[in-house]
Parts: sequence; structure tokens; C-alpha cells
Amino acid sequence: MLKALADAGVREIRLMNRTRARADALAGQFGPSVRVAEWEARAQALEGCGLLVNTTALGMAGNPPLELSLAALPRDAVVYDIVYVPLETALLKQARARGNRCVDGLGMLLHQAVPGFEKWFGVRPQVTPQLRALVAADLEA
Repeated sequence: MLKALADAGVREIRLMNRTRARADALAGQFGPSVRVAEWEARAQALEGCGLLVNTTALGMAGNPPLELSLAALPRDAVVYDIVYVPLETALLKQARARGNRCVDGLGMLLHQAVPGFEKWFGVRPQVTPQLRALVAADLEA
């Protein structure tokens, strides 16, 4: 995720990790556009952000919730949670309730599966709306 944002030319990326040393080590691989913010100050770090991405397991079924106030996040920001069980995480519910555009983690799951499926079965699957609907129904069952 971080590499994709950096490659896309995002000028400032605010990175937070519950373990500061891990955030520092990761930021060091990407240069000055990646700035580490303290986990404890995560809510304040949202001020002025155009995109919030949760790449932690927090909020996933069987894990603690991601405790995060979105009050400082601009209402036109996009909120993306790579968690896909549940598809509608507490983070996404909170963001949707305040008018933010939301993206769930199902797209990440489906697109990451493509290379492995192709290697195992010799066929490159297409990620279609129909496939998404089938997988979403299975996850919600």
C-alpha cells in the first residue's frame, strides 16, 4: 500500500504503527514524503488528509476494534479499510455516517488472489462485479 501511494506521487504520507520502531523502519525505506506520526496522536494526524487507509487487523472479526475518532478527518476524504471480515467495519460505518466515501477490503482480497490462482490453475481470473457479489455473499453467510 505504501509503495503504491509513493509511486503514485503522493506528496505527504502519514504513517502510524502501534510500534513506533516499525513505523520508523518502514518510513526509512521510502524517503521524506513518508512522515511517522505517533499512534497515540492518530486522531489528530487525520487533519487535512485526503485518504485514510487502515492496513491493520484492528476491526477484523476476532480482533479488537480500531479505536479512532474521525472528527479531524475532512468530510471529502476517502476511507479505505483493507479488512474484509466484516466487509462493513466499525471504521467504515463511522466514516459513512459522517459522509466520507468508503472502500472495503474485498477488492484487495480479490486482486491479491489473481496471481496465485493463475499460478495454480493456469488461468488468469477476471475480477468482475459478479465475482465480487459472489464472494461478498459467501463472506456474509
